[in-house]
Amino acid sequence: MLILLGGIFLLHIATVVLLLAATIENAWWTTGFISTDIWGRWTWINGTNQWNYTALPSTYPEDYLQAVQACSILACVFSGIGLFVFLAQLFTLPKGKRFILSGVFQLLACLFIMIAASIYTDIFHKKENGWYGPSFIIAWLAFALTFISCVIYFVLRKKTT
Repeated sequence: MLILLGGIFLLHIATVVLLLAATIENAWWTTGFISTDIWGRWTWINGTNQWNYTALPSTYPEDYLQAVQACSILACVFSGIGLFVFLAQLFTLPKGKRFILSGVFQLLACLFIMIAASIYTDIFHKKENGWYGPSFIIAWLAFALTFISCVIYFVLRKKTT
């Protein structure tokens, strides 16, 4: 059981790291010389060989952008809280009641990152040439891992050994 709990702890750490990377990293949408995320846009300047930060285009719907930003941050927060709750419940609650709250926080993190990535997919970059970048892919991977973690917490809740 100790090995199982250690594996779940590492899975939870991995999801927190992936959620933070997806929220912070600057590559939700990329082209050859432009990299865009939910916070700004970076343009590669050949003459200076460096990235130049610019604001997001004014054509981006501000309400949707703020929804994506808020949902990404909330996913990170809920997953982080879920990790601390997991550790606290491990030592304080009796068997059968341990992982309910951790599973709920992971479910909330899962839903929020799914909402953020779904809104970004549906609203932004419809008429632009380019492709979804690594941060966007990391966001969907974090969604899958938080969902798996949530399911594991709810299954472990029923274990008595």
